[in-house]
Amino acid sequence: MTTILFWIALGSALGYLPLTSRPAGSLRTVLKTASVVLLAVIAVLHGGPWLLVLALALCASGDAMLSRETDATFMAGIAAFAAGHLAYIALFLSHPTSSVALIWNAPAIVWSLIILGIIMATLLAPRAGDLKGPVLAYIPIILGMGITVLALPDAGPLQWALPAAMAFIASDLILATEKFLLPPNHSALKVTPYLVWPLYWGAQFGFVLAFA
Repeated sequence: MTTILFWIALGSALGYLPLTSRPAGSLRTVLKTASVVLLAVIAVLHGGPWLLVLALALCASGDAMLSRETDATFMAGIAAFAAGHLAYIALFLSHPTSSVALIWNAPAIVWSLIILGIIMATLLAPRAGDLKGPVLAYIPIILGMGITVLALPDAGPLQWALPAAMAFIASDLILATEKFLLPPNHSALKVTPYLVWPLYWGAQFGFVLAFA
């Protein structure tokens, strides 16, 4: 059953990929949302932690909102993803093998994420307009997710957690650059949508592999 659901989820994700740069529409919303909702269902069927299921469900709702591409739905989507990241943080820190002391075994990653957060906040603050508050509040939350994942041991299925978290951060970094930093006709905008989606969906699948 879960194998079938995985292939449907993957098919939905691949079906959404060529639509990432298209105008908002019902098909885009269905494919984008279904590809993550099905991962949440797989996590349930595999007996995954409820925090994993909650995080996936919140992110799926964020996907549905962001697919509509208005400022109102963008703000709602940010809120949903922020809540999803908080659920992931809780998942990482509450895992039986988690230890906060492990975080400082990778100081280069910790400080790199902190510096990245400062740079992105500095760049985005004057360019985010009415979305400045939500965008700036989102930055420490997602970077906190990237830091707290280091509390998990790099062993067994949990070895997927760190690359998944880094892929998630990369997808959001590219998305923020695309939306706020690049001019409307920049040539990179032809490529960025096709980077964001594989990184993001791959991150969610990585978390399912790690915890379910």
